[in-house]
Amino acid sequence: MSHAPPVNRSRLARLAVTMLAGLAVAGCAVPATPKVTFYSNRETVHVEPAQLCDAQLTECSVNEGAVGVLRVPPGAPLQISVPHHIGDTPWQVVFRYRVDGEVVDGRSEVFAPDERLAYTLRLPEEDAQLEALEVQQFGAVLVEDPESGVGFITSGIWVLSVDDR
Repeated sequence: MSHAPPVNRSRLARLAVTMLAGLAVAGCAVPATPKVTFYSNRETVHVEPAQLCDAQLTECSVNEGAVGVLRVPPGAPLQISVPHHIGDTPWQVVFRYRVDGEVVDGRSEVFAPDERLAYTLRLPEEDAQLEALEVQQFGAVLVEDPESGVGFITSGIWVLSVDDR
């Protein structure tokens, strides 16, 4: 009859405490900064937020250097992918483009929470040149808007500058 080695209960207890501490640290880790991915002309760029606030807009951080640059030829679509951090909230795309020497501002519809994690921007004119774009995430704070009555304040902004060489 063979005997199993005796169980060292203090060693098992230390191991369990170490594992639980590791899980607690992993659960409390600071989440990664949410990045937006832009794709056009067989190139991809991942952009950090230029501004990021909590949902109530009580704490904000600004990173003026967080601007992505991507070549987008005239008339080419631009694919935008957002992480769940953005897609779980209302968000929209605000953009500016040139056509026939005129600068035009545009915006997508506001996407509802959990509606989508991707959007493809196609400019209305084939020869239009995209100049700049922002992905705007809306916070939970409502403000009075003289035109529409109520509006949301952006809690996150991701900026893309277009290289139009």
